[in-house]
Amino acid sequence: MAPYDAQATRLRLLEAAYREFARFGFAGARVDRIGEAAESNKSQIYHYFGGKSQLFDAALERAIGEMEAEVPFDPTDLPGYAARLVRLHERRPEIMRLCTWQRLERTDDELNPAGMAYARSQIDAIARTQKNGDLPAHLHPGFLLGFVLHLATGWVSVSPEYEAAIDVPDSEKRARHVENAVRALLTAPAPA
Repeated sequence: MAPYDAQATRLRLLEAAYREFARFGFAGARVDRIGEAAESNKSQIYHYFGGKSQLFDAALERAIGEMEAEVPFDPTDLPGYAARLVRLHERRPEIMRLCTWQRLERTDDELNPAGMAYARSQIDAIARTQKNGDLPAHLHPGFLLGFVLHLATGWVSVSPEYEAAIDVPDSEKRARHVENAVRALLTAPAPA
């Protein structure tokens, strides 16, 4: 009989939770299904993570880490960053699903620490880049990040009916359209 591997069990639980939460959200996810999918049991979830809420936070932290690794943030190239996000979210829709479930189901007192740190680092990087004169200073750095993120995630958040009603360009064309939209945002004149 092989010795028990605590780290392997924890990783299997996290992987199963990642898939479960992406599919069903926080409210719809079931810890018994997560335990079963991980070839473990729900008592191990409480042992390793403390509970369903902390497990969701760990799954979301993993998604944020993967997004950060696959699409490093570059405040000096926000158009290119937005286009790379479009491609990532089309290739890895579970990342956006987890972020959407966080936004829809969690309350203000359940903010994800990894998500907060990630957003803060991006906003601070934009502010520094604005001070250097490499981004327009008339846009609040948090608003600018919000605009870029909304443009980059627009295609993955529209309804299937909307997509069916229009002639949706292929993935690469969508990425280029978003890139051009962010570039237009950055070159628009400051309001009077």
